[in-house]
Amino acid sequence: MSEENGALTVAGLGDLHVTERNQHPYRDLFAEIAEQAQVLALCGDLTNLGRPHEAEILAEDLRACRIPVVAVLGNHDLECGHGAEVRTILGQAGVTFLDEESPIIHGVGFAGAKGFGGGFGARMLSPFGEDAIKAFVGEAVNEAFHLENELHTLLQDTDRLVVALHYAPISDTVEGEPKEIWPFLGSSRLAETIDRFPVKAVFHGHAHHGAAYGRTKAGVPVYNCAIPVVKDGGRPYALVRV
Repeated sequence: MSEENGALTVAGLGDLHVTERNQHPYRDLFAEIAEQAQVLALCGDLTNLGRPHEAEILAEDLRACRIPVVAVLGNHDLECGHGAEVRTILGQAGVTFLDEESPIIHGVGFAGAKGFGGGFGARMLSPFGEDAIKAFVGEAVNEAFHLENELHTLLQDTDRLVVALHYAPISDTVEGEPKEIWPFLGSSRLAETIDRFPVKAVFHGHAHHGAAYGRTKAGVPVYNCAIPVVKDGGRPYALVRV
């Protein structure tokens, strides 16, 4: 798809959960996305258990995607302890991981992080009490800090920014999930970071039964790209012009 009036069309897709038994599960979908968008942002849980062979199956399908692909990992991609190998396999297939690089594509800067849980708003978990709680909150803080550094770097060269995450930055897009698990689906610390920058769109996954769309307090649009979530047009991916 060609650029119109300087806009860039980005497709967001998350929670592919490729298993070792899959045979070309997303080849046709990637080919379709390549016709509809100029960049594909993959929002984590690319594999089901983080096994290298799952990544190899996905890498083979990505050959059908003839546009730049940026990505972050999700919690499932780290389950087996082979996250580095998953990155290598997908990186060899042309995927750029946003917690390692922050590319500028057609004037739009892409930043990303896996993110982490902790809850939202006034009920967000604070680092008080046991060391285990402090460590949990520390993980969320570190992810937000890493994202902030990426956005600062990009802002030196462009004020058109897109963020890809796995965990949700706002509660609006987890609406529909059981409230008991909301603290494990995302953290407002991500949104607090995002709202300090001129971010044009945020893509995330993880909340399979959440809502497709919401906004941060500053009005930044947020798209839940988990495949089971129904998006505009009935597509399994979000399609956004930046």
